[in-house]
Amino acid sequence: MGAPNRTISERRGRRAIPWGVLALWVIVLAIAAPFASELGTVQRDRAVDYLPASADSTQVATLGELLPGGDSTDLVLVYHRDGGLTPGDRETAAREVARVAAGHRLTSPPRPVPSKDGTTLLYAVSSTEPGTDEKARDALVQDVRATVSGQVGGPGALATDAGEVYESLDGPLLYTTVAVVAILLIVIYRSPFLWLVPLLVAGAADFLSMAVTYALHQGFDISVSGQSTGVMTILVFGAGTDYALLLVSRYREELRRTPRPYDAMLTALRGCGPAVLASSGTVAAGLLCLLAADLNSSRGMGPTAAVGVLCALVAMTTLLPALLVVLGRRVFWPLIPAHGGEPKTGRRSFFAAVGGSAGRRPVAVLLTGAAALAALALGTLALPGALKQEDSFTSTPEAVAAMKTLAAAYPEAGTQPITVIAPTAGAARALETARATEGVESAERGRSGAGWTEISVLADHPPQSAAETATLKELRAGLGEGVYVGGPSAEQLDLTETSRSDSMVIVPLVLVAVLLILVVLLRSLIAPLLLVGAVVAVWGASLGIGGLLFEPLFGFEGTDPGLPLLSFVFLVALGVDYGIFVMHRMREECLDGAEPGAAALTALRTTGGVIASAGLVLAATFAVLVNMPLVQLAELGFVIAVGVLLDTFLVRTYLVTSASVLLGRKVWWPGPLARRPAAAPATPAERTPAGV
Repeated sequence: MGAPNRTISERRGRRAIPWGVLALWVIVLAIAAPFASELGTVQRDRAVDYLPASADSTQVATLGELLPGGDSTDLVLVYHRDGGLTPGDRETAAREVARVAAGHRLTSPPRPVPSKDGTTLLYAVSSTEPGTDEKARDALVQDVRATVSGQVGGPGALATDAGEVYESLDGPLLYTTVAVVAILLIVIYRSPFLWLVPLLVAGAADFLSMAVTYALHQGFDISVSGQSTGVMTILVFGAGTDYALLLVSRYREELRRTPRPYDAMLTALRGCGPAVLASSGTVAAGLLCLLAADLNSSRGMGPTAAVGVLCALVAMTTLLPALLVVLGRRVFWPLIPAHGGEPKTGRRSFFAAVGGSAGRRPVAVLLTGAAALAALALGTLALPGALKQEDSFTSTPEAVAAMKTLAAAYPEAGTQPITVIAPTAGAARALETARATEGVESAERGRSGAGWTEISVLADHPPQSAAETATLKELRAGLGEGVYVGGPSAEQLDLTETSRSDSMVIVPLVLVAVLLILVVLLRSLIAPLLLVGAVVAVWGASLGIGGLLFEPLFGFEGTDPGLPLLSFVFLVALGVDYGIFVMHRMREECLDGAEPGAAALTALRTTGGVIASAGLVLAATFAVLVNMPLVQLAELGFVIAVGVLLDTFLVRTYLVTSASVLLGRKVWWPGPLARRPAAAPATPAERTPAGV
């Protein structure tokens, strides 16, 4: 009776393991709840929060807090009438502005500045009342808007409007992402129940990632922005669903070979787990290269996005298997995989046909595909210039409408002050230098305190124009070290220049890191170079498509300075992710004695369907960002979605396959597979688990 009792005990133990995993996840999520709910409280989305501490703009914002009253909130009150302001309009404006001055602590009395055509009147209003308290700033802006009948713009109002937009992202972004993934999973699985399981698991992973990100912020002071948390959610659902598709596909196959779901899941995890772990680790490593960025927003994006990928990995390799085992075969209804049944092959026939064309004419396929990518990459020459603050929204908040009114009424004048902070001992010289700088209309001494003096400079060109940018650079060069030039226009200039310098560091770092990981995983040099070269070509082509469509189709008037770098990091990391699955399976076939050309075709035929489904899901989740109200998110989502589709349906299917056919065994050089005879069997030491 001993052996049967042990068998019964083992079965009971196996049945208990999934329930234990579920119980552990309930405990983890309960612990994570208070942390996840606090993530929104540490999110910062001011332009200066994105900048490095060493930037002039950051120094101006920091030193401004030391001056009497602390940080200032700068507003512009705009009164406009197309046919010209009437005397009554001017009286109303003066009366309303007087009420604002009486109700709030202003740094100086506002004075009217009429436009030459008589249609517009502006009042510059600056208050130190809110200090650095963003809620107090928002309250001030809303009170001023309730007091005046004109438009309220300026940096303070723009920050309030931007904050409202970022706060409104969380709900719509999550709901839209869930809806898109749900629809795709229903189509892919053709089951009324199965799609719910990975979706619920992805939701749990997203909740956990929010808690971990908050803990990282508290422990290591990483920057948290609306952009980084939005991308994290997209990655959790996109990458997590990809891992679920791969695992469920393998699990379904094993259920046809194995009578018990627990044993089938264990085999599935052993089979595709190493490849999933390797691919997610590669993505996380690529994203963590952003820690080398000088730009706070990019540096914070790295660990935040990596947390999303790793939380998705943990959830999809623990919680998802446990749920599937507990639910049993019935979760696949009505297409329940029967033990001993045969899988349908209709979907794979398409990829067999694709592989056949690449195998018959590899040179033509490779050259045609490469030429197409190169032609699309030329579209980068059509990318619009740097994105201005007023063009950062897909809608038109009041602050943006006010700025547009000012731009039309004062076409040749500056309407947004440039802030200079100078040591008090050298303030007189700084004021004289500023006034003598080409492109400066006026410069006035402002607050002094704590050894520093504020100087307000007005350029004689519109904000963030090329002429004003030249004036900013002249000011910085003329004022020298120890004197800082900031303000909204300077912040945008610093964002652009820092993004450019970060690219020079991070792009080669990502390439080297990903290459080294691939060399170790694939035990080859040529195959990793092929994969990395392919994803770099995809990045250029997708950015080129953006250049062709951003302005004509979407109406975007500028390109976010961080777009080239962030899209490069994400597309290289995610593209290589899919490449690992294909090459892993191809390597397995070669270890069984197949020639690389035949192995490539087999890998495409056997993994093409599930990888195509995963690519569609990932592209669709990033495409959700295109509908968000912020241009930088829309541009990033579009470029990554297009890149994933190009990688999935052109590069991974045609180009990598045809290149592998052409290279033959050289694709594994200098590893042992490059020298093995065609029919030689694989040794146990060389064999690796199946990738998909």
